[in-house]
Amino acid sequence: MSKPVDKRTGPESPPGRPSWWAPNLGGSMSAPTYNGAKEALLTPGQVAALFHVDPKTVTRWAHAGRLGSLRTPGGHRRFREAEVMALLSSLTTEAHHS
Repeated sequence: MSKPVDKRTGPESPPGRPSWWAPNLGGSMSAPTYNGAKEALLTPGQVAALFHVDPKTVTRWAHAGRLGSLRTPGGHRRFREAEVMALLSSLTTEAHHS
């Protein structure tokens, strides 16, 4: 007989976290750029999951100019996937050389 699943946390959530907490990294959004090309955009939550930080930290990085961002017509912040991955790569490279 299988163990009952806690409806508050679900089977895939870390202990003590609600089922909606798990970051969703699938299906990047894309939007046209100034030159008409398409590029993948990430939400603050998706960026935060990659860096293992809180989404508010990602927003602070954007305010500080550490990471560029775009605003959607609704005012939501989005980050260019290529820029995010470049920053992530540079930070992991620095960590390996330290």
